[in-house]
Amino acid sequence: MAIEKSLYEMPEGMEEMGEAEAVITIDAMSDEGVEVVLEDGSVEITFGEEDEDINSAPFDANLAEYLDDGQLTEIAGDLVDAIDSDTAARRDWADSYVAGLDVLGMKYEERTEPWENACGVYSNILAESAIRFQAEAMSETFPAAGPVKTKILGEVTRDKEDAALRVKTDMNYELTEVMVEYRPEHERLLYSLGLAGSAFKKVYYDPNIGRQVALYIPAEDVIVPYGASNIESAERVTHVMRKTKNEVIKLQAAGFYREVELGDPVSFFTDIEEAKAEQSGVSLTSDDRYTLFEVHADLIIDGVDSEGEDDDLQIAKPYVVTLEKGTGEVLSVRRNWNIDDPLMLKRQHFVHYAYVPGFGFYGLGLIHIIGGYARAGTSIIRQLVDAGTLSNLPGGLKSRGLRVKGDDTPIGPGEFRDVDVPSGSIRDNIMPLPYKEPSQTLLALLQQITEEGRRLGAISDMNISDMSANAPVGTTLALLERTLKPMAAVQSRVHFSMKQEFKLLRKIIAEYAPEEYMYVPDRGEPRARQADYAMVEVIPVSDPNSSTMAQRVVQYQTVLQMAQATPQIYDLPQLHRQMIEVLGIKNADKLVPIDDDMKPTDPVGENMDALVGNPIKAFMYQDHQAHIATHQAFMQDPMIMQTIGQNPMANQIMSSLQAHIAAVSYTHLTLPTTPYV
Repeated sequence: MAIEKSLYEMPEGMEEMGEAEAVITIDAMSDEGVEVVLEDGSVEITFGEEDEDINSAPFDANLAEYLDDGQLTEIAGDLVDAIDSDTAARRDWADSYVAGLDVLGMKYEERTEPWENACGVYSNILAESAIRFQAEAMSETFPAAGPVKTKILGEVTRDKEDAALRVKTDMNYELTEVMVEYRPEHERLLYSLGLAGSAFKKVYYDPNIGRQVALYIPAEDVIVPYGASNIESAERVTHVMRKTKNEVIKLQAAGFYREVELGDPVSFFTDIEEAKAEQSGVSLTSDDRYTLFEVHADLIIDGVDSEGEDDDLQIAKPYVVTLEKGTGEVLSVRRNWNIDDPLMLKRQHFVHYAYVPGFGFYGLGLIHIIGGYARAGTSIIRQLVDAGTLSNLPGGLKSRGLRVKGDDTPIGPGEFRDVDVPSGSIRDNIMPLPYKEPSQTLLALLQQITEEGRRLGAISDMNISDMSANAPVGTTLALLERTLKPMAAVQSRVHFSMKQEFKLLRKIIAEYAPEEYMYVPDRGEPRARQADYAMVEVIPVSDPNSSTMAQRVVQYQTVLQMAQATPQIYDLPQLHRQMIEVLGIKNADKLVPIDDDMKPTDPVGENMDALVGNPIKAFMYQDHQAHIATHQAFMQDPMIMQTIGQNPMANQIMSSLQAHIAAVSYTHLTLPTTPYV
């Protein structure tokens, strides 16, 4: 709709003023202030904002947005030099790892020496040890019901027992159903742990998916000063990450990384990565990702930590600095302590798993322990196979004039070929080389090397057939324990590391997870989730004292033999219940009920249980007077007493019916007495 004429006429003189005065156009090319002066006065106009003060930044802000380029360049340079120094310090460990990967045997080697298609097989001792360790450790640390059990802190009460049951159920549900990546990541960790000697888990809360995650990190991607005693007290921990260009842009758009131009990704690969790729048959040339260093280190940042402090008394504080390796650009600088922590202690995100502790920070794996045996076994196996090949298909010399139809093509079974003999017999024109059969000495040596390697790798089998069938269980247990002792020590270290990992997960769930359970628990309110996690401790379900089910079964068999001599001092239902649970039989609570499984019932229900021989248990919070009155009337019935008297467990039934009398007596004895005035 066009407006032809205004409602009110323009005041006189305004039209001439508009024509005389020039139109002023201001282009703000920078954030600096712009001053404009008109003919009839002066007006100062300032565009842009003043620089934000770093001290007024939020606690969880990206400090890289507030630091100048000179400071960021200095921080990046110092950290890159420190990372290079840490990488050089672990060179011997990395070289041994790379050499061991060459004899792992995951890829068949096509050999051209000493002749085409010579034997390229590898000794399987290294792969067998790693796979066997992974299988045993996985079955112990991650059973079908879940890897977590609970431990009550302080006094054991009914509320804490209910909370422990809810936390156990909830955390096993999180690890088996919600965190779908946890089990595959744990399996990868155990396999890599056995080979490399070290593996890591990174535990943190991921806001993109709204839950906690625990990701496996290979040992080569975590760079720690080689002299550090443990990852918790290390002055610097560097996580080598690889992200695509799109992932980096998404994090920059979300404000997590500083918006800076990084150019095209430049690939950087270590010797370990190249050896792994060769074993897996993967080409690294197609890996078009950025290499990022996420450094967890104690730093002193000018303008943040030095204000109001003496230069000689400055204390480095924990920060997380992320930088891109190719350009050296710092993407983020964040504080790594809790805002309410007066000590400013470093927040832990990494868990170190070690196979066998080494001389430095990194552990020793099967590659370092039995890698030499695998290399020697590989060499002997190839010699034996090649000797057998030469013995079965020997080569030799023939005279120049001898002509065989088909030339050098091997003669098949039942095949005869025409031969042109220049002079004499065929035997006089052909001389086979004196190849020997495969050496029995080499075969015996191979068996000895393999057995030594298996024993050192703790995968040797115990010869049960050599033992007497009448051998005491204690003797069998001693031999079994001696054989499994090294593996039990490794399992104990895995148990300890998993405990640290579950502590971090429990803390994240208690802080970030919703206050309510995702389901209605059997006991308690759905809103009690965070309170429940605060009352109990979560620990792995694995047993650090026995590494295999066979060891635990033999232990329980020993106890059962002892119980046969003096059964009156043992709780036999509890003993049999634990034995059934060790065997992995389902519904053990229904097969062998114990007192802890019993629930409070009314007086009439207890009378019926007494008649059928079911156990009875009195609970302190029951109405004992009502139970006593009902039970006394029940026992005064002559027919009832006659029925009970014919039962072989009459004494146990009578003592069960009198349990409430003992509970009343205990209540009166434990009541506080009024002091005399």
